[in-house]
Amino acid sequence: MGRATRRAAACAAAGLLAAGLQTTTAFAAPQNRIDLTVLVVDDGGPATAAITAELAGEGTPYTVLKLSDPNRATITPAFLSDTVNGAPRAKFQGVVLPNENPFGAGSAEMTTLASYEATFGIRQIDAYTYANPNVGLNWAQNPGYIGSLDGTRGAVTQAGLSGPFDYLTGSVPFEQPQPGVSTSYGYLATPLASLPTGASFTPLVDAPIPGTSERGSLVGEYDHDSRKELVVTFVYNQYQQQYRLLARGFVDWLTQGVHLGYDRNYFAVHVDDLFLSDDRWNTTLKCTPGDVTCPPGSDNTDTDPIRMTPSDVNSLVAWEKANNFTVDFAFNGGGVSDWEQDNNTTTDPLLNAFKANSSSFRFINHTWDHPFLGCVQNVTVVPWQCTTNAGGSDVWVDQATIQNEVQENTAWARQQGLPTDPTELITGEHSGLVTLPQQPTDNPNLAPALAADGIRWTASDASREPNQRAVGSSTLTVPRYPMNVFYNAGHTNEEVDEYNWIYTSKAQGGSGICETSGNSTCLPAPLDTTTGYASYIVPMQTKIDLGYVTNNDPRPNFIHQSNFAEDQIAYPVLNSILGTYKSLYAANTPMVNMRESQIGTELQQRSAWSAAVAAGKVTAYRIGNTVTVQAPAGVQVEATMPAGTTQQQLLGSSAFGTAYAGTLSGWVAPGPFQGSVTLQLATAATPSSVKAPAATVAAAATAAQKTAKAPRTTVPAGTAKAVPLAPGNTQRTKSPSLVPTSSK
Repeated sequence: MGRATRRAAACAAAGLLAAGLQTTTAFAAPQNRIDLTVLVVDDGGPATAAITAELAGEGTPYTVLKLSDPNRATITPAFLSDTVNGAPRAKFQGVVLPNENPFGAGSAEMTTLASYEATFGIRQIDAYTYANPNVGLNWAQNPGYIGSLDGTRGAVTQAGLSGPFDYLTGSVPFEQPQPGVSTSYGYLATPLASLPTGASFTPLVDAPIPGTSERGSLVGEYDHDSRKELVVTFVYNQYQQQYRLLARGFVDWLTQGVHLGYDRNYFAVHVDDLFLSDDRWNTTLKCTPGDVTCPPGSDNTDTDPIRMTPSDVNSLVAWEKANNFTVDFAFNGGGVSDWEQDNNTTTDPLLNAFKANSSSFRFINHTWDHPFLGCVQNVTVVPWQCTTNAGGSDVWVDQATIQNEVQENTAWARQQGLPTDPTELITGEHSGLVTLPQQPTDNPNLAPALAADGIRWTASDASREPNQRAVGSSTLTVPRYPMNVFYNAGHTNEEVDEYNWIYTSKAQGGSGICETSGNSTCLPAPLDTTTGYASYIVPMQTKIDLGYVTNNDPRPNFIHQSNFAEDQIAYPVLNSILGTYKSLYAANTPMVNMRESQIGTELQQRSAWSAAVAAGKVTAYRIGNTVTVQAPAGVQVEATMPAGTTQQQLLGSSAFGTAYAGTLSGWVAPGPFQGSVTLQLATAATPSSVKAPAATVAAAATAAQKTAKAPRTTVPAGTAKAVPLAPGNTQRTKSPSLVPTSSK
């Protein structure tokens, strides 16, 4: 500061003092700092685990205190808050408890929590509790209900639709996966007619109370003693549809719409083998002639393969327009050459149909003619084996062959005018990657070939490898979920016959694979080949895929071109998935439909973000309407903020995120010459940071001391350990696991 400037500043200060301004009024009292992390007090139950899983899935930082851990930290004022730069700091922006009081009446920890929540305006979720006056509800009697909620049709109330669940249409159906097996349990009760002074209970999700005209709360907001609790009176696990519908709303309510991480509903469909003729399941041989799974010596020639026609292309174009959805075709240019040679022509009508409608689809390189790019297969035995050399080592497909398969297909697509992203690849059968049990390692020639061809993203089978991983130094996998719509089925009876063969016992006429495989279960009886597809396979596949869609999971699903030919068996499943989704989610929450490279990037960014959060390298807090996030260099920040939020730059501001589910969310990096991300909330959307008066805090602490410890609530076995949805889906954490013939 120059001499003249200093003099001017001194004169200005003197003028203010001369005017009688007190120096103490020149500075506002420091605002509270709220750190953007959540405290989870875990009792080991499925409800608390479900909320924890949602926080982890969204990328929202959290700290877990296990009640069963004798060495856990004790909840004290110092554990919850302190002072930073003269400002009071709340170390947690929200608290998740197993119930309204897991510690007991008079507990110092519960008293401390209540004081903390009242002081800083922190919200609390009671993950699963029974209806009782301590949470603002009548006992679940006269009217009320206690018992199984399987098959119940819950509904979001008007308050819920205008609040944390504004992304839903209003329907919250409870699963009923297996007759006779209870998978959900809960309490339906009405709010207390006479609440303490200043208290209120607002049902956000309710359901009819059986035998009455009343509705009982399932999820409600209890506002009392300067605290807000989200009271949940039903039990759930992280996979159940009813919870998946509400999960993002739980987090948004808890964090008041300001948190790190985000939740979106993704759906992408890859259609493999475009231009090839897929082999057909033989309902007599119970195998697929032309495939390596058909026993040697049988009639192993497929004389009736399945291939789309121009009419099928036109149907798909119309379907995409009607559903505002784009499918991704994994193409093999060699299939055109084969078809033209087999039909003694130089023109393939199917190619012309796709060229005429190329802007309607996305195209992915699937190699020239779909060879197996791992070890050299010995197909004289079933199952096949890796060919070995004289020294007993596996013989591998060489690097030049892999590169040529990729390059030839890329050049052909360019010549035909089919738009592609040259960084994307799907090898035939995901070959080249680990293929258990025969090939426990990647083909060592795969990574250098992919690097040489500029491939950054290559698909993998999520039923074998659910997580993204590196292939060499320049390529990452994009795991894909196989649908139980088989590549070798053009007609529904073929699909059901093969399904029966895989998923019925030998005594029922099946293969018995389901009796020996740890990844599948058996059907109680074979499905009717005429009606079984529509009545069983379609609804089950819908549930499985919607489980992925509603789980913030961007991994794509894959089927095959054969499924859009002949009986077009793909459509019943896709229509069911899209139709069910639209019946549950509002227009502000569309399915996010991304191509392979975008999905790969999303998974890559999530991995980096999650690693930084887990390592404690992310610092984030809100002071007033300003959110500051510091992350390691090169790691993008994942966040959800209220509408109207902007990113502050050194000069001016810029837009933040994209609108989704009533909020703004997305990835963001520091602006030029900035070391952290600064987000400015709209004034109307800013949670209060005013410190509560001491008398109010004391009243909250006193009220908490009177709250008795919540008794243990009923948890059905089907909730504690998730009931599988269907054969091939024995663990809800895994994708369907298919025999090789089904996941080509």
